Amino acid sequence: MFEGVLPAIITPFQRDHSMALDTEGLRSNIRYLLDQGVHGIVPCGSTGESATLTFEEHEKVIEIAIDEVNGSVPVLAGTGSNNTAEAVRLTKAAKDAGADGVLVISPYYNKPNRSGLIKHYTILADIGIPVVMYNVPGRTGQNLLPDLVTELAKHPDIVGIKEASGNISQISEILEGTMDEDFLVISGDDNMTFPILALGGSGVISVAANVMPARMAAMYEAFCEGDFQTALDIHYELAPLFRAMFIDTNPIPVKKAVELMGMAAGPVRLPLDQLDGTKTARLSEVLKSYD
Repeated sequence: MFEGVLPAIITPFQRDHSMALDTEGLRSNIRYLLDQGVHGIVPCGSTGESATLTFEEHEKVIEIAIDEVNGSVPVLAGTGSNNTAEAVRLTKAAKDAGADGVLVISPYYNKPNRSGLIKHYTILADIGIPVVMYNVPGRTGQNLLPDLVTELAKHPDIVGIKEASGNISQISEILEGTMDEDFLVISGDDNMTFPILALGGSGVISVAANVMPARMAAMYEAFCEGDFQTALDIHYELAPLFRAMFIDTNPIPVKKAVELMGMAAGPVRLPLDQLDGTKTARLSEVLKSYD
């Protein structure tokens, strides 16, 4: 279900003192992505600034995404937290709203032990909605090791992992260990998408697809059709954009890029701050290079 290019969408805010949700802008952005041929939508991930959304805002963003998509592609809603009870609340709300699945980051800051991680993910999967784990050690301070992932993959409602460790050997080991399961390994880094597809991965939860969704989708579709040279050519074509998306902390650059393209974005919320002038100029040049 969660295969192909799934943009981790930004959450646009009003550009005033309230910094409230820009709900119409959110809908407009989603329509643009759907028109460009993406294969799914991921609201309330790290790129959507989930850490600064209230419970009410979090649930509203997911509800809007589900409504706007209207069944045309899967909605994989971010519902993770470093507090299991909060993750349960968000996951139940996403299920009730009609999400197709949930993306659950491993608990950050706490650094739970192995048994704690197993219980955390099992409790969420037992809610009865497909769960995609999210491994991003650079943000959580903890790596989900292949043997743990392989064990959790045996749960019928733990259906995949978004892998952003940057460790291709680890990703290969996860794929090897889950071959007998109906389990998806999804790239969490745009620049790792091609090699992860080559290993047997299922797609990408993408930052860059907010900016160039059609080209990201074209790379994936070329690969699936066996046109590996075209897929590789698009990978290198997009490589400068992949790098530009991380000239500062995500989602600061992608929000600025979307704004420069004339779409809804607004500011990032503190403790993130705006992209400085030098980096904005660099980002603008990269965007201009793609006409």
